[in-house]
Amino acid sequence: MYRLFTHNDLDGVTCGILFRLTFGEKADIRYNSVSGLNFQVEKYFERMNERMKKEDHLYITDLSVNHEVTEKINLFVGEGGTAKLIDHHKTALHFNNYSWGDVKVEDESGTLTSAASLVYEYLKSNGHLAGNRALEEFVELVRQYDTWEWDIHQNFKAKNLNDLFFMLSIEEFEDRMIARLQTDTEFDFDEFERKLLEMEDGKIERYIRRKKREIIQIEHEGIYGGVVHAESYHSELGNELGKENPHLDYIAILNLGGKKISFRTIHDHTDVSAIAGKFGGGGHAKASGCTINGEAYKRYVEEVFPLEPVKPDAFKNSYNLKESKNGCIYENRERDMFLIYTDGSRYFIKEESNERQGPFEKFEEAERFLKRKHGAALAKDDVYIRYLENIVFNGQE
Repeated sequence: MYRLFTHNDLDGVTCGILFRLTFGEKADIRYNSVSGLNFQVEKYFERMNERMKKEDHLYITDLSVNHEVTEKINLFVGEGGTAKLIDHHKTALHFNNYSWGDVKVEDESGTLTSAASLVYEYLKSNGHLAGNRALEEFVELVRQYDTWEWDIHQNFKAKNLNDLFFMLSIEEFEDRMIARLQTDTEFDFDEFERKLLEMEDGKIERYIRRKKREIIQIEHEGIYGGVVHAESYHSELGNELGKENPHLDYIAILNLGGKKISFRTIHDHTDVSAIAGKFGGGGHAKASGCTINGEAYKRYVEEVFPLEPVKPDAFKNSYNLKESKNGCIYENRERDMFLIYTDGSRYFIKEESNERQGPFEKFEEAERFLKRKHGAALAKDDVYIRYLENIVFNGQE
C-alpha cells in the first residue's frame, strides 16, 4: 500500500491526484493541515503492524514533520521500511540530510518547484507514471500558482484552477481532475466550471476591495507589516494588499477561526518564512504561515486591536498627484500635513514645522519613509488647494 500524507491545498491535493492516477486503489491518501500532520503520522506508526512494515511505502509531500516524527521515520527506514519526503519549501531543506528526504526549492534550470512538480517528475523517472499533454499542463498550472509565477506571466488559468479548487470539495475536485487527466488533450475547464469561475471572480474582487479598508500597519524590529483579518482568498489578498501598500515589508492575514496566520510579501528583501519561523511555522520566502500561538496572538491580535487602519491614498485627484513637479501633499490621521517636493534631481519632505527630511533619490523612497514613519497618505484635492491658499494668503514660501 502506498500511504501518502500531503497538504490540503491545491499543490498538496495534486500530489494526491498523481498518486491516485499512478497507484489506483493501492493509494491510501490523507490530506492534512500544517498543524495536523504530525498527529496523523504518529497515529499511522501506532497502527503499524509487521505486514505494514514490509509492504507499506510511506510518502509525505508538501509538508514537514517535527523532530519526534522525523526520528520515527528514520527508525522505520533503518529497519528496512520504505519512506520518502518530497517538499519544495526552504524551511524543509534539512530533510536532505536523510536518505529518505528529497527537498528542492528550484530545479537545475533555476525554476521554482512545487510539491506537485517534484512528485510528477519522481513518479515519471521511476517508471510509475507516463505523462500526457493534459497532465503536463495541469501540473505546470499548479506549479505556477503555488510559486506565484502566474502573476508574473499573467497566466490566469492557473489562478482559476486554484479558485475552482476552493469552490469544490476535495473529493469532487479529485474526481473531476482524474477523469480529465487521463486523456492526451489540452487541459481546460468545462462549461459549468467556467460559469462558476466567472461568478467567483466578481466575488473575489468585492472581497479584496472591502479588506483594503481594514489593513493595519505595525512595526517590529524595523520591519513593517500590514495586518488584516480574512478567512478567504489569502494568496490573492496578500498580493493585492502588497501592491496597494508597497511601503509595507509583508502582509499578515489572520484567520482566527482556524487559528492561523498567512504571511505574504511581494518584496525580494523580505523572507516571510523567517517571520513565520519565529512562531513555529514556515514555508516559502514569499508565502508562509503559522499557527496562532501565545506570542503570535500578542503581536498580531492584542497589540493590533487598538490601532486604526492604514489611511488610504486619495484616488480621484486632479491636482494633488504623486511625483508632481510642483510637489504633492500627504496627510495622516492626526491631520498633520507633509509636502513631498523635488529640487529637480532629488526629493525632500517638508513638515508643517518646516523640518525637512531627505534627500531621497526617488519619489518612492520619500513616500515609503513618510508612510512608514507618519502613516500619511496622499491627501485629497481640497486639502491640497487649502494648503496652496495658505501659502498665498500668509506669504509663505
